[in-house]
Amino acid sequence: MIIMLILLAVILFVAGWFFTTYNSLVSLKVRVENAWSQIDVQLKRRHDLIPNLVEAVKGYMAHEKDTLERVIKARNQAIDASSIKDKSQAENFLSQTLKSLFAVVERYPDIKANQNVLKLQEELTSTENKISFARQYYNDEVGRFNTQIQIVPGNIVAGACGFTQRDFFQIEDKTEKEAPQVKF
Repeated sequence: MIIMLILLAVILFVAGWFFTTYNSLVSLKVRVENAWSQIDVQLKRRHDLIPNLVEAVKGYMAHEKDTLERVIKARNQAIDASSIKDKSQAENFLSQTLKSLFAVVERYPDIKANQNVLKLQEELTSTENKISFARQYYNDEVGRFNTQIQIVPGNIVAGACGFTQRDFFQIEDKTEKEAPQVKF
């Protein structure tokens, strides 16, 4: 009788541990998915603002057509990207093309003075900041999740239940990782 109670206590302990660990992993997985959704919302906002900005500057920049076409192409690639790695690469490319568009805008005083362009630039800058914060939050959650599925006892439950590591949202462009050069 005592052996049965000990065996039952062990079984209940193992079952409790398993379900607690499983629920913890599910909770972390949902947080990762929520964090990705926050990035997606801001990327959608960014993608919606870009055509308005391009239209606002198109009349002023007839001879800068190549820059505008690259921005639209980069936007379309970013929208079409599906995996996190592909989305990360496409969004990094889009950021580069937007920087080149902003650089071109700086060369044209008429465009810089246009209130619509200024407002769209401010909204895009604000959105870029929100994307940056959302990426950081996403990467934090991915780090927690990936850690939990690799350490004992989480790795036992993760392996048994099919939890796999998630990709971080990373900067692929090496120039963005370099410190800026300041010269006087």
